[in-house]
Amino acid sequence: MFFPWIGLFEQIKLADIYVHLDDAQFPQGRSFMNRVQIKSPHDIQWLTVPVKRKGIQPINEVIMEYDHIWRDKHLKTLKTNYSRAPYFQEMFELINSIYNEPIELLSELNILAIEKISKYFGLNTKFVRSSELGITTKSSERLLQIIEEFDGDMYITGHGARNYINHELFENHNVKIEYMDYKRTAYPQLFGAFNPHVSILDLLSNTGKDGVIYIDSGTKNWKEFIKNE
Repeated sequence: MFFPWIGLFEQIKLADIYVHLDDAQFPQGRSFMNRVQIKSPHDIQWLTVPVKRKGIQPINEVIMEYDHIWRDKHLKTLKTNYSRAPYFQEMFELINSIYNEPIELLSELNILAIEKISKYFGLNTKFVRSSELGITTKSSERLLQIIEEFDGDMYITGHGARNYINHELFENHNVKIEYMDYKRTAYPQLFGAFNPHVSILDLLSNTGKDGVIYIDSGTKNWKEFIKNE
């Protein structure tokens, strides 16, 4: 995901190992793989990375438009909306360091950003790429194999997984499934009512490294999650 919301970093904080599914299929429509919301004086605004689509392809083959126009536009937008935030300069320097890397692939940009921001907040999770594992199965079987590759006994996931995951398969292999139990804890924000679903850049700008205390959600067992949905 592109500079994702705080919820993804809550998953990272809870996990011993976080696997970037970089060889999963790139969504055909709009997605958070290459766009994200930020706050502005006029509700929300989108930051979008333009990409060169070539039909159905894995995320790690998606090439970004190789010019600095969109990067410069993003930086200008962030400066316009967050220059008055207490930790704007720290956020801006971090983004600059990411955008100055000679990267062509969207997955490389997203992975670099997620890992740099995790380090900024002091999250010590180990990061791995699924493309490095050589696992060729699909869907739930693939996820299970990835977990077993690291002798894992728990899989922490976001809410979207309920639409496709085979819970019984995991149980039969003694792997617990835990869904995120998002607290959406409010932190100081600019521009009116609190919005928990904007980019992590918002937390970084407004709270600095102390923002790690707001990365505080837990999990609930899959049976409890589905029962209460």
